[in-house]
Amino acid sequence: MPDVNSFISFAIASFALLVIPGPAVLYIINRSVSDGRTIGYSGVAGIELGTFMHVLAATAGLSAILAASPSAFNAVKYSGAAYLVFIGFRTLTRKPATIDSSTKSMTKMQAFRQGFVINTLNPKVALFFLSFLPQFIDQNKGSNAVQALMLGTLFVICGFITDGLYALTASSLREILVKGKTLPFVQRYIAGVVFIGLGLVASLAKVS
Repeated sequence: MPDVNSFISFAIASFALLVIPGPAVLYIINRSVSDGRTIGYSGVAGIELGTFMHVLAATAGLSAILAASPSAFNAVKYSGAAYLVFIGFRTLTRKPATIDSSTKSMTKMQAFRQGFVINTLNPKVALFFLSFLPQFIDQNKGSNAVQALMLGTLFVICGFITDGLYALTASSLREILVKGKTLPFVQRYIAGVVFIGLGLVASLAKVS
C-alpha cells in the first residue's frame, strides 16, 4: 500500500484539482443556486458515486496494463503527464462556461441520479484517472490495484469535502456567484496553471 508521504502528496494534489470549478462543480453550483443546499448535497452524492465508478475502472485498467508490461505502464505515466499539460493549455485558451440558475427545480433523488449519470458517463473523467493515478503508484510497494483503489477512494473523499463546500457556499451566496467575475477567472487561469504544473511534475517524476 502507499506510504504516508504518498497519501499526503496525493491528497494535496487532489485538493488542488478538486477546488478548480469544472463541469461537476458547475453542476453542483447550479443545483445549489437553483434549488438550495439540500438539493446541492444530493447532487454532490451522485457526482462522487459516479467518480468512484471511474476509480474502479481505472484500478482494473491500470492493473491490466502493468500485468501486460511495466514499460507500457510507464508509457501511460508519461502520456498522462502530457495529457495534463494539454488540458492546462486548452483551459487557458477557452472561455469558461457560465452559471445557469434558471433550470427547473428537482427532487433530491433526481439531483442525485443526474449527478451520478453526468459523472459516470463522462469519458474525460475516465481519461483523467488514467492520467492522474499512475503518477502516485509505486510498483515496488505491493499490489498496484490496491494502491490505485486506495488512492482513488481518497480522491472521492476529498471530492466530498470540496464539492460539499461548494454546495454550502453556492446556496449561501447565490447572487454573488451568478454575477461575480472571480469564478470564471479561477476556471480559466488558475485551473490552467494547476493542470500544467501537475503535468510537468509528473513528467519529471522517477519512473520505475
